[in-house]
Amino acid sequence: MGHVDVAGVGFELPDGRVLLDDVTFRVGDGAKVALVGANGSGKTTLTRIISGDLKPHSGSISRSGGLGVMRQFVGSVRDSSTVRDLLLGVAPEAIQQAAAKLDKAEQKMMDADDEKTQLRYAQAVADWGEVGGYDAEVLWDVCTTAALGVPFDRCRWREVKTLSGGEQKRLVLEALLRGPDEVLMLDEPDNYLDVPGKRWLEDQLRTSDKTVLYISHDRELLANTATRIVTVELGAAGNTAWTHGGGFATYHEARRHRFERFEELRKRWDEEHAKLRAQMLMYKQKAAYNSDMASRYRASQTRLRKFEEAGPPQALPREQKVSMRLTGGRTGKRAVVCTALELTGLMKPFDLEVWYGERVAVLGSNGSGKSHFLRLLANGGSDPDVEHEPVGDVQIPSVAHTGNAKLGARVRPGWFAQTHEHPELVGRTLLEILHRGDDHRDGMGRELASRKLDRYELAHAAEQTFDSLSGGQQARFQILLLELSGATLLLLDEPTDNLDVESAEALEEGLDSFDGTVLAVTHDRWFARGFDRYLVFGADGSVYEPDEPVWDEGRVERAR
Repeated sequence: MGHVDVAGVGFELPDGRVLLDDVTFRVGDGAKVALVGANGSGKTTLTRIISGDLKPHSGSISRSGGLGVMRQFVGSVRDSSTVRDLLLGVAPEAIQQAAAKLDKAEQKMMDADDEKTQLRYAQAVADWGEVGGYDAEVLWDVCTTAALGVPFDRCRWREVKTLSGGEQKRLVLEALLRGPDEVLMLDEPDNYLDVPGKRWLEDQLRTSDKTVLYISHDRELLANTATRIVTVELGAAGNTAWTHGGGFATYHEARRHRFERFEELRKRWDEEHAKLRAQMLMYKQKAAYNSDMASRYRASQTRLRKFEEAGPPQALPREQKVSMRLTGGRTGKRAVVCTALELTGLMKPFDLEVWYGERVAVLGSNGSGKSHFLRLLANGGSDPDVEHEPVGDVQIPSVAHTGNAKLGARVRPGWFAQTHEHPELVGRTLLEILHRGDDHRDGMGRELASRKLDRYELAHAAEQTFDSLSGGQQARFQILLLELSGATLLLLDEPTDNLDVESAEALEEGLDSFDGTVLAVTHDRWFARGFDRYLVFGADGSVYEPDEPVWDEGRVERAR
């Protein structure tokens, strides 16, 4: 067992703004504590402070037991790293160091075969065994078999980018939950997981003896696993933390009562302040013509001064308000038509017609081809006309297929990328992106751009680059660009994965008023309830339409 103590932690951003102010909470032995709050409130920063990646400007962190960390962007890895690299990244530090030493020795053996090099290699092999490297490989074999369906030896050099986001997540979760670390810190562990994967995660968290601090916005996961909930609350002088000692079932009621108590305390403070000030002014007036009142006047001044120095009670935390105004436009009656469409190596041929104005949820297990299907449509289909070119500067990878996918008249696709992979936005500030515009979106002045960002609760991040934003902030900005682009077909790949609850509700409201067609890949059981139709990518390779959402489709049966 292990624990984490966060005591009075404060952290300032490079521009001098206070992000965290006097954050205090405890994650006790064996507890499953959820860390929630608005996108950009500092949750990921707080986990980086706990892990030692960042140093707090005030306060302290103490913990016991080994710490295993899942980073937020596991699931969106697109570099040349391998499965072995990914597993090493969540292994204990001693194993990471021994692996680096062994790799270096093996490289030298390829260049030279003298006695000194052989001895260095032999020592590296011995060190690898001494720190538990071979035991780790046995564990990794169990993990890859469970997550990917293949043993470690067959996939150790496979590039991580060839895995789906859910496969990346599941692999890292298997390694951490089965590994030796007694404390786990998981940043959005449910992102990219399909519903069977989320149910598996819920079971693992409930039954594990490990101490777990995790960030999540999935309400069903919170309800089924959290024993306590820590909320990072927005404040004018820096964000603070409040701990709810119960589970999610009682969280909203407790938070409402807390806010009501704050309002009552502030009301009483204001009343007492007005009373003391009025009393001081009365004695001041009387002392002007009666010297006997001078002492009472000074005493009333002292009481008022001490009362004001003590200050008012804690201010009511600010609640964010996100407003999404997705507009769209009228298109042909048939927005999407697929005829004998087969995604090469993924799904069997299927036919599909999507009519203008429909909301279609695309469901199925990870790796079944749902994101490939959306990318094909985002590129304009099989043989796109000029009017079907995607909005924005984004370069969308082509998708191998047979058959035909065609978009209707005046259908302009707008793509929300699950991985937030937008190289054209990297290194550019939000204001710069809005100011310059693109081929499908007019530029705008600073004042108008600031107003747009404010509706998405991004005004404070206007001078930040896109790649420096949190996952939820990137998701909100992507949706803002879709709002401004004139897209009439929204292709949303897991849009709620990184959104906090308030932002996800704002997205739902925006989609309700959108004048166009929506296809969304989702594993969000709550979000899917608002859709008209359900397109399921089945485990047998078929694509079918049920009357209700189907969440229990297994992994697609194919050679791996």
